[in-house]
Amino acid sequence: MAGFVIWALVGVLIIVLGIRAFFAKKPVGFWANAETGKVNDVKGYNRATGTLFTVYGIVFILLGLPLLAEQKMPLMLLTAFGVVFETIAVMAVYTLFIEKKYHADM
Repeated sequence: MAGFVIWALVGVLIIVLGIRAFFAKKPVGFWANAETGKVNDVKGYNRATGTLFTVYGIVFILLGLPLLAEQKMPLMLLTAFGVVFETIAVMAVYTLFIEKKYHADM
C-alpha cells in the first residue's frame, strides 16, 4: 500500500507540472537542463506540453495499480515495461508532433 501511495504522489507531481504548464507565460521546458528555444505560439505550445505531462501522470498512476495487488510479481512486469514504453511514447510525441509544430527553428 505504501509503495502505491508513493507511486501515486509522483504521478500527481507530474500532473501538477502539466497543469502549471497551462498557465505559464514563458515556454515550458520538456528536456531536463535544455533550453526550450524559440516557440511560434507559446500558449499553444504550453497547452500541448501540459496536456502531455498530465496524460503521462494519469497513465503513470494507473500503471502503479499492480502495487495494490497481493501477488505483485507478474503484474509488476506490466508496471515496469509499461512505464518504459509510456516514457518512450511521450518523448516520441513531443519530438515528432509538439516540437515540429511549435518550434520556430524546426
